[in-house]
Amino acid sequence: QVQLVESGGGSAQPGGSLRLSCAASTTISRIYYMGWYRQAPGKQRELVARATIGGSTNYADSVKGRFTISRDNAKNTVYLQMNSLKPEDTAVYYCNAVPLLPPGADYWGQGTQVTVSS
Repeated sequence: QVQLVESGGGSAQPGGSLRLSCAASTTISRIYYMGWYRQAPGKQRELVARATIGGSTNYADSVKGRFTISRDNAKNTVYLQMNSLKPEDTAVYYCNAVPLLPPGADYWGQGTQVTVSS
């Protein structure tokens, strides 16, 4: 069982920045995927960014060049640096962890609200 606790959400103006953190209850060096998803009101949850255990990353087209995901194995924490925020980035952001074992395991944080408005 992996517990994930997000922090860093809040409000920002368009063009501003926020950094989300996700602290895991176990070493993330054994977690294959660590990622961030988001869900806006009335919309499905979507992938924002994901980083593999080997350091590969992938991003949603809508956030490429603005958001950066990073893993700090020493702190068992994954970050999402969000720059040049837009109103359409407003959503609840969820941290996700997919470990190597057991097969099929999939863990989620409780979510943190990000609101971008002027």
